[in-house]
Amino acid sequence: MKTLKTIVCSLAAIAMSGCVQRNVPVATGTFTPDWESLNAWECPEWFKDAKFGIWAHWGPQCQGMDGDWYARHMYYESEGQHRWHVEHFGDPMDYGLKELIRDWKAERWNPDSLVALYKSVGARYFFTLGQHHDNFDLWNSPYQEWNSVNLGPKRDIIGEWAAACKKYGLPLGISMHGSHTWTWMEKSQDYDGNLTKADGKDQWWEGYDPQELYAQRHEPSKDYKNIGAIHGQWGWGNGASLPSEEFKMKFQNRVLQCINDYRPDILYFDDTVLPFYGCDDQIGLNILTHYYNRSAQWNGGQQSVVAMGKILEEHHKEAMMWDVERGVPDRPQEKYWQTCTCIGSWHYSETSYHNGWYKSASQVISMLVDIVSKNGNLLLSVPVRGDGSIDEKELAILHDIKAWMDVNGTSIYGTRPWKTFGEGPSAENAKPLHAQGFNESNNYSAQDVRFVTRHDTVFATIMRWPENRTYTIKSLGKASPHTDSEVQSVELLGYGAIPFLNKEEGLVITLPMENTNAIAPVLVVTFYH
Repeated sequence: MKTLKTIVCSLAAIAMSGCVQRNVPVATGTFTPDWESLNAWECPEWFKDAKFGIWAHWGPQCQGMDGDWYARHMYYESEGQHRWHVEHFGDPMDYGLKELIRDWKAERWNPDSLVALYKSVGARYFFTLGQHHDNFDLWNSPYQEWNSVNLGPKRDIIGEWAAACKKYGLPLGISMHGSHTWTWMEKSQDYDGNLTKADGKDQWWEGYDPQELYAQRHEPSKDYKNIGAIHGQWGWGNGASLPSEEFKMKFQNRVLQCINDYRPDILYFDDTVLPFYGCDDQIGLNILTHYYNRSAQWNGGQQSVVAMGKILEEHHKEAMMWDVERGVPDRPQEKYWQTCTCIGSWHYSETSYHNGWYKSASQVISMLVDIVSKNGNLLLSVPVRGDGSIDEKELAILHDIKAWMDVNGTSIYGTRPWKTFGEGPSAENAKPLHAQGFNESNNYSAQDVRFVTRHDTVFATIMRWPENRTYTIKSLGKASPHTDSEVQSVELLGYGAIPFLNKEEGLVITLPMENTNAIAPVLVVTFYH
């Protein structure tokens, strides 16, 4: 709110919007800002039990309706998103990111009905953007005047999502991506990216400083005009322009203030390890320390939150969770982890909608089953239009996911990896990750089976319905190294008990002639004690 700008200022603070804000203190407690201390963090059991979350990767870039990284690519003449932008909005010199923000009204957004829908589909936690690389805060942020309460929808996006999550009993996750604005928006310097507050006289944005949004009054990175250069500079190397102390502290203050105000259960960083890792390790360590200590203050001395980043080394996985983008490790992981993926493009894309480029419910469920068998969770983004609605194709996919989860969710929630995660071609073949992930191809077949366990019960999911109703599962046979007693009973979820034979070479089951769901059969297997 504007009244926050009257805060009495101190010398040990950062400049912002013509006044000065105090730095948010890093919370003290059991954790200190170093890896050795933060290694005491442990993934809470509630997150391990949850398995499936849904993400609204939604902000002003969705107003462009042309896919991910819109606010960057709209400034590159060689990109299709630039041509789309010129056709639909005009020259980025006159209609840039700030105008996209101005015209983003979210007039059809109803967080209550969306969160209720996501919970009914089977999500056990919910994620919202905090800010993307576009640097626009989706909450009432005193450290960033370019926020959703002051501009655009003029609503507290995170606050309203949080209220809906509280109403429906879903843990709240917030993702923070804004550390990369410094390099991500550099091409805007050729258009409106170097405007200052003084340039706003008699403009619609008078009184606001574009540099608080674009952060471009700096020498750009080496080769910044090359559309792909930023990928090699993501970790602040290869000629990347390094952020100022003011920019880094502003980001830290924004995140700490958001943690204090909204108490998220999960915090996601779209960074290699943590924000500014590679040029300044301390900012990320400060944020983790604050988050874990605040969680302990909220929960009687016990921290119970999850923070996650990408491309973690093994020692990082002691202090935080590994997130894999659009991919799945080919083997189970010792430390708990998460895959984040999307039905379509991260930001809403009309092209994806019209061309049918969405994941099917079958693809989503297959990924979920595979991930859970390997000791992980799935976070699924459902793209939201600029106006705050989701389209009918997405609704149909969610309906199909719900139909499967309503019957078979017992094989997902609260389970843990079994002695072997699976069998079949996709389990036997190596499938390495690339950078932060990017290996999802959904090449599962009726020859593939995935296993999990809960309370001495084994759940075996055949990844596609087999044509032959008689099916052999090798890992459950009497000669299998994974079994030490014979199978006592086999139930098909959604149907009931089915015939089976204990054989040396495998457990031979007989499925009913009619498929009981549209995606994959799940068997509940119990053993003699």
